[in-house]
Amino acid sequence: MFRFLVLFFFLLIASVSGAEKKIPILCYHRFGPEVTDSMTVQTSAFASQLAWLKQNGYTVIPLDTAVRSLKGEKITLPPKPVVITVDDGHKSVYSDMAPLVKRYKIPVTLFVYPSAISNAAYAMSWEQLRELEASKLFRVESHTYWHPNFKKEKQKLSPAEYDRFVDKQLAGAKKKLEEKMGHEVKYLAWVFGIYDEELERKASQAGYAAAFTIDRAHAASAAKMTAQPRYMIVSRHDSQAFVRMVDGTEERISASTRSSKQRYGENRTIKKTDNSKS
Repeated sequence: MFRFLVLFFFLLIASVSGAEKKIPILCYHRFGPEVTDSMTVQTSAFASQLAWLKQNGYTVIPLDTAVRSLKGEKITLPPKPVVITVDDGHKSVYSDMAPLVKRYKIPVTLFVYPSAISNAAYAMSWEQLRELEASKLFRVESHTYWHPNFKKEKQKLSPAEYDRFVDKQLAGAKKKLEEKMGHEVKYLAWVFGIYDEELERKASQAGYAAAFTIDRAHAASAAKMTAQPRYMIVSRHDSQAFVRMVDGTEERISASTRSSKQRYGENRTIKKTDNSKS
């Protein structure tokens, strides 16, 4: 009996330690006092979301911590971790989002494309990005060099031209951001959620430790590190939709729908929602 209990104990430990890890990663674009387009999340709504996370026992953790854990490093995570990321580098991150981030003292990853910084009217400056990083709450990572549509570029460029183009967008962006921000750039967010095996291979060759999609599921230890999913949050998502993303309900419903389609022999392409450039 004793030996049986010991064996059961070790099997239980092995089962728990081998369980798939899952962490919700949220993706925002811009903020404002009013909703002016689909990609703008009302600042008050974002404030409510942060309050809900805190009230319900969630802890916002750095993206780097999440990735290292998903890769199998022995990192102690809080019981209910969540990651917050923002794409594109809009000025509203500095003016509207940052005060709330500082109030709640939460880490945020900013995926930016360097061609826009200190150049486009809607984008932050390098000085503003450095100021945000100086708070120790923000971290700048890559969103390619100038936010291209890889599908369209592949159609119009020769194979050799496309190869050079991808190198510029991935390796070139990483190099530029490292020069401007003064630290290693390890992570990439796929523009428009577009990625394929060739792009994933190129991202790894460029030195990215992980890359992120907008495939609307929890990032998971079982998923490829070059295609970890995120939930993109847009203006139409109300508080209930937000909760479904964070607690995994949306992922389970989507998985159930896919399973049902497959059971009845219906083939479909999963459409990415609201993945337009901001």
